[in-house]
Amino acid sequence: MAPVAAGGRNAGPVSGSFAELFDELFRTQFARIYRYLSRVSGEPDLAADLAQETFVKLHRRGAAPDDPEAWLITVSTNLLRNAKSTQARRKRLLTPARASETLATPPGSPLAEVEASETRQHVRSVLDRMPERERRLLVLLAGGYSYRDMALSLDLNEASIGTLLSRAKRVFADLYAGGQHAP
Repeated sequence: MAPVAAGGRNAGPVSGSFAELFDELFRTQFARIYRYLSRVSGEPDLAADLAQETFVKLHRRGAAPDDPEAWLITVSTNLLRNAKSTQARRKRLLTPARASETLATPPGSPLAEVEASETRQHVRSVLDRMPERERRLLVLLAGGYSYRDMALSLDLNEASIGTLLSRAKRVFADLYAGGQHAP
């Protein structure tokens, strides 16, 4: 099946080498992109949708970018930013009572997972209080991304990633231990 370009136009046949590269990227990177999106958003269903959409965009592109891993993480980050912006706009438009009904978190996890659930909630709370750049750096680091990929996806200088990660780790540790404010 030929990829479809933006606007629904047929982008032409996918070359054999691109199809093979696409299959390889999907096999090796889909779970990684999903984990990144899930950790940053805290919403596994949204993460799954956005990870899939990221690969749909790559397929529609019909050609490999110069740095496929960096392209995938950049596109997925942009898709998440757009989704979060849409969610925030919807939340503002809904009445507080209706918003809590519509956007409420599903019931808690089973008893056997209470401790793990509390830890996840605490980590999520700490990440939510962190500045966006530091939060994303930590999640990318946890996902195993290279400093180069982090720099490309967040539009930073690769040489500054180590320093920025050290700061992000200190902010996280302080907030996790009970600090109230991110610097």
